Amino acid sequence: MSDDWLYGGSRRRPDSGRPDGDGSQQPDGDATRPVPRQSAREPKPDETRVMPTVSRQPSGAPPASAGARSPREAPPPPRPPARSGGGFLDGVRRWSGRVGRPRFKLRYLWLLLLLWLVYLVAVPFFAWNNVSQVNAFPSGHRPADTPGTNYLIVGSDSRKGLSAQQRKQLHTGNDSGQRTDTIMLMHDGSGPTLLMSIPRDSQVEIPGHGTTKINAAFAYGGPKLLIRTVEQLTQVHVDHYVEIGFGGFVNVVDAVGGITICPSHTMNDKLANLHVKKGCQHADGRVALAYARSRHADPKLGDIARGGQQRQVVNAVGKKALSPWTFLNPFRYWSLNMSAADSLKVDKDLSVFGMGRFAYGMTHAKLNCVVPISDLGVHLDPTRSQQMFKLIRQDDTSSINKTLCTQSGLPRR
Repeated sequence: MSDDWLYGGSRRRPDSGRPDGDGSQQPDGDATRPVPRQSAREPKPDETRVMPTVSRQPSGAPPASAGARSPREAPPPPRPPARSGGGFLDGVRRWSGRVGRPRFKLRYLWLLLLLWLVYLVAVPFFAWNNVSQVNAFPSGHRPADTPGTNYLIVGSDSRKGLSAQQRKQLHTGNDSGQRTDTIMLMHDGSGPTLLMSIPRDSQVEIPGHGTTKINAAFAYGGPKLLIRTVEQLTQVHVDHYVEIGFGGFVNVVDAVGGITICPSHTMNDKLANLHVKKGCQHADGRVALAYARSRHADPKLGDIARGGQQRQVVNAVGKKALSPWTFLNPFRYWSLNMSAADSLKVDKDLSVFGMGRFAYGMTHAKLNCVVPISDLGVHLDPTRSQQMFKLIRQDDTSSINKTLCTQSGLPRR
């Protein structure tokens, strides 16, 4: 069916049209007329033009080629936060799931290091306030000062500060007198450090008391008379005096966690309560004290052998005290300083720095021997002993040979 009637075609009602002048039929005026289609043309200058859609290119990306459609690109993923710190602490945080917390910064490490150094310096100064100082040097004529530094070291058998139970455990007895179980002279100078024992039974002249055992000088007149006796015997000027008691010795050994002793034979001394086997072994404060005091365990040398045991103990304590673990363990460092301070008596001229030098010298003494003697009656060898004392006065310990420096003090055979 044609739709010409809709646009004024041939199908129409008879009365809907009217003849034209030439007789042809014209369309009715109210008929629907088709709208003519317009062909594509160039827009006029004043017409609104529609701009073509152009996809955006990301910043810095190369331009898309002509005619190619740029796909919509996804936004870049967020950048991870900058990492700081790292190392062991960072690994611990990642392992424990605490990565999001602030990293350990280097300035905190420097702060901790600074505080630790302050602690290491402050503790000895604090402990030094507990050290007892004595007026140890005698008046009157004394030997001239010589190169190097000479320390007189005394192990006193004073029971001061020990309870009845401690005296029983340590087998110190209840003697109220004060004598010296240990007498040593340490020379620290330009040559090797010398640590020389003077047996307490050594027969010497004590000013005002004749010839008798040297430890009687301490019982008669304390540090002053002992220093005068040693200086008269050796003509060596004593620069500093260091005394340690029984209880303090035990505490110091325990503070460093005990020491290693190496007896050359099995030792059973009931008087000192010492029972140890031959060979190196660990010793706590009680055993170390008994080992240093034992004078009956060696049937050949007797009291002479005790000097070697004492030097062995002193050297072992010094090495443990100056080990790196002492300075890294705050509890051990505190305990050692306080234990040593509570048991020490020193001369008034010895400073905390001088005490540090003393401890270093005790640890690094390369020459360990007994004063030259001629027999087991502990009489000093008139020739060898004077040679030894002269080399000390001259600060020439490098010339002290094995003939002068022996473990028993007796001449080599």
